[in-house]
Amino acid sequence: MSITRCPWPSDDPLMIEYHDTEWGVPLHDDKMIFEFLILEGMQAGLSWSTILHKRENFRKAFAGFDVEKVARFDGRKVRSLLNDAGIIRNQLKILAAITNARQFIKVQEEFGTFDNYIWRFVDGKPKINHLRSLNDIRATSEESDAMSKDLKGRGFKFVGSTICYAHMQATGMVNDHLMACFRYKELKKDTGK
Repeated sequence: MSITRCPWPSDDPLMIEYHDTEWGVPLHDDKMIFEFLILEGMQAGLSWSTILHKRENFRKAFAGFDVEKVARFDGRKVRSLLNDAGIIRNQLKILAAITNARQFIKVQEEFGTFDNYIWRFVDGKPKINHLRSLNDIRATSEESDAMSKDLKGRGFKFVGSTICYAHMQATGMVNDHLMACFRYKELKKDTGK
């Protein structure tokens, strides 16, 4: 029996696995939220497929996305990362990841967890969209605009509204699976809507 899924993973096995098991699943683990925040920033101007295929390299290069360790990265570590062909070697993005780790910790100190902070932008529950085609998927929303503005105000970098919306999609703050996709129904059922 064949299943219907969103068309964007195409026939890439890694993209299909990501679509089927991660994308749009409500995420409340700070370490994973931090990972997606860094990966979404790294994606700016690139395809998600490019980032996903380098994800394991990013995990190694960024200390398993341990926010405390990334926050302590120094000039020597930055130079090492700029020489790492397994990741995106963009100095501004690397420096932004370090800055964001430091700001992430400040948010955790203020709100108890980053999860408590970030989910406020959707009132603590996933926003369920009713999309029929890829053309219906938006690049931003009022919520991503507000998130972007607040993150920038807290000193985060590479957190424009489009990046924030992609983060919201990845971490299940919004369900942007097409209505015909098997994951749309599963995730909608899990949220009770």
